[in-house]
Order: sequence, then C-alpha cells, then structure tokens
Amino acid sequence: MDTKLAADLADVTALLNVVSVEAGEILRGLEKRPVAIPPQAQGGATLPDAGHGLHQALSEFRRRWEPRFSGSAGPRYLGFITGGATPAAIAGDWLTSVLDQNAMSGEDSAASELERETIDWIGELFGLAEHKGAFVTGATMSNFVGLAIAREWLGEQLGVSVAEDGVGALGRVTVLSGTPHSSIFKSLSMLGIGRSSVQSVPTLPDREAVDVERLAEALEALDGRPAIVVANAGTVNTVDFDDLRAIAALRERYPFWLHIDGAFGAFAALSPEHAHLVDGLAAADSVCVDLHKWLNVPYDAAVQFTRRQDLQVRAFLNSAAYLTAPTGVPDFGHLVPENSRRLRALTAWFTLTAYGRAGHQDIVQRNISCAAQLGEVLAATGQFQLLSPVRLNVVCFTLADRPTADRVRALIKAIADTGETFVTPTVYQGVPAIRSAFSNWRTTPDDVAQAGAAITKAAEELQ
Repeated sequence: MDTKLAADLADVTALLNVVSVEAGEILRGLEKRPVAIPPQAQGGATLPDAGHGLHQALSEFRRRWEPRFSGSAGPRYLGFITGGATPAAIAGDWLTSVLDQNAMSGEDSAASELERETIDWIGELFGLAEHKGAFVTGATMSNFVGLAIAREWLGEQLGVSVAEDGVGALGRVTVLSGTPHSSIFKSLSMLGIGRSSVQSVPTLPDREAVDVERLAEALEALDGRPAIVVANAGTVNTVDFDDLRAIAALRERYPFWLHIDGAFGAFAALSPEHAHLVDGLAAADSVCVDLHKWLNVPYDAAVQFTRRQDLQVRAFLNSAAYLTAPTGVPDFGHLVPENSRRLRALTAWFTLTAYGRAGHQDIVQRNISCAAQLGEVLAATGQFQLLSPVRLNVVCFTLADRPTADRVRALIKAIADTGETFVTPTVYQGVPAIRSAFSNWRTTPDDVAQAGAAITKAAEELQ
C-alpha cells in the first residue's frame, strides 16, 4: 500500500476529526462569508507525483480554494433556488460517502430498502402515496425520466414499443405547455422527441399559468392523437401554478400523459395557506420533485414519481446475465438512467428523521414569509417595480426607472459585488428583471433586511 495512504488509514479518525472541525467552522460562518465571490483565474497546480497525504491536502485546500468559495449555502443567497444543507442532511451526506453503497440493487445491503422508505415519506409529504418513485440527480433528470415514461405511454397508445423500435416509430409528437422550464426542452432533445415538439399554449392574462380553455382547444385540434401535457406547479419567474385539477379533468375528453413539474413548487403542500396551489398534483401520471432545493439536502438529489412504473422499467431496463431481472419490486437500476450510483436517499432520510414534517413545514413557511417581506421592502423604496405578486418564495422585480437590459445587468453585478446577497437575472413579459428566490433553512427576517438594504444601496449607486 502507498505509504501516504497507509498513514492516513492508520490515523483516519484523527484526520476526519480535523475535517469535521473545519466543516463546522465553515457552516457556522456561512452568514459572514461573502454571498458571491467573483471568480478570478489562477494558475493551475501541477499534479503531484508522490502525494502529500490528507493533512497536507486539507492545508492546500484551505490556502488555495476554500476562501474562494461563496456562501451559496447560506441564508442570503437568493439566486436560482439553491436551498442549503441542514445539519442532519450533512451528517447523512458524510455517512453516504463513508458507507459508499451502490443503491442500484438490493442484493447485498439495505440501501434500496432505505431508499424506498424515504421515497414513501416524500410521497406522503406531497400526497403522492399511490405513485412509485425513484431517486435521480435533480429536476432536469426527474423531468427527463418522467418524459421518458410518457414517451413509452405514447408508444403504448399507438401500438408500438419505443424502447425496442426507437422514437421514430412514434412519428410526430406534440408536447403542450404554457410556461415550460428549460429542462423540459433539454429533456425532449435528449429523448429524441425534439425541442420543436413543444407547442406553446397561451397563458392567462398577466400570468404564467396556462389558459385551460386554450389547452383544451389545442388538444381538440389533435383529432384524438395522444399527446404529452407538461403542467407547472411553480414557474421559475413568478411561482405561478397551473390549475392542475382542471387540466387533469381534460383527460375525460382527450388522451394525454400529464407530467407535472413541481421541482420546488410542490413544497407548497407543506404550507396550509398555500396547499391549495397543488390541488390535483396526485392526478398526474408523472411528477418532478427536486430535493436539493427546498428540502435542503446537499446536491444532488431529486425524486421522480409515476403511476406507470411498468413503463418506466420498459424504458430503463438494464438486462444482463449478472443482474437481477425486474420483478414486482424492480431494482432502481431498471428505473433510472444510472446503473451504479450513490445512496442518494440517505441525506433526505436523515433530515426527515431529524426534523420531521413539522420542521420542514417551518422552513417552507419561513421562506414564504421572507419572500413577502422582501417584496414589501423593495416596493416601499419606490426604486423598484414588482412584476407579479409574491405568490410563494420568489420575488420578481425590476427597476422602476428605465429597466433596460444593460441597467439590470449592472445592478445585478453591483449587488453581487457587495457580497451581502446574490440574485439572478430573468426576462418577464419582455421586461429585463431580477429574481430573488428563498429556499434556505437559515434565512431570517434580519437576513431579508440585510439583503434588501444591499439591493437598495446598489440601485442608488446606479443612478
């Protein structure tokens, strides 16, 4: 054995204790760390011939890299919908690496059993007890898997097997949606269905929610040909929700697969005041839920739910003499694109066990309250215009005066340069805009006040 590796093994407990102390200091100091750190390229180091051992590697990391990492896991990072990692989720992540289980198969450990228990818990949170689920890397892969199952369903309706004969056997596919996320287009591209298969359906006035009557008209125009409908449970810009129950009711008249993208919006189910927004979620044929967003587990973790696991197996069957054939409870290797993969469920299992439904409901409700607070703060300054109501956890706004693309980009850079908060750009109804998204378990009203002050000050200096 390499001498450095042997030495690390002999001293592994002490070394990991050092790492634990370092990690604890980083976690406790997240609120003081710059929320955004502009990248500055530095010369790459040479690959060591003889290694330096873990202790020296940790020292090198502290010196070269750790100070350049942003506080994106902290309470004032409002870009994208990033979430964070609860203490219990971090513990689960560490133990995931230590145990290093391959969760593809249940032949040699309890890894698959733990994943199924965790999936059942998550399904219970969202009212999806009748659906089957599987862990994937994130919302993009969850949407991909859901649409792959939809592709198999289309083949079933037309009497062909896409898994065997290829997507060409389907002919032209129609995907209907009001405001689809970019990952829908990416998934359709990877599935061979194509980005141009998406037919945009008009939305309600001043909304991102689909006009259900216009959706019905689009389905009627297909003359009975089966289609895929992608509904939204929380759009990216304004967290708008399609009328899920009304869309599902259209299946009484038209044949279509209903896929619901609830990457983060599905978490509205945890707030009694907002649970009505996801009424009808359980009627979906497939559902995307992203966990490294609002469940606050580390990257990467999401779940894909479906009613048709038989079609899922048809799409992702991994057949070989040395593998277990799919049965009534198929191995996860027959359900998702990956074969070998880590025990992705353990972080979710830990945080749900540690904090339960009530703890995660508290995170969701506090984030919703913080988003409403920031919206009020920004509107009160007179410097900003809210482009939509703050429906859940995202504030979509722009400059009240001359909101050009250049001025909005300059403002976003100025906000990032403060190190106090981080926001992301968007365009809403043709207007250059800004998104502030709340999904971190640590965010408090004080953080909102600090972020609001930084945004306001940056806008003042832009004048």
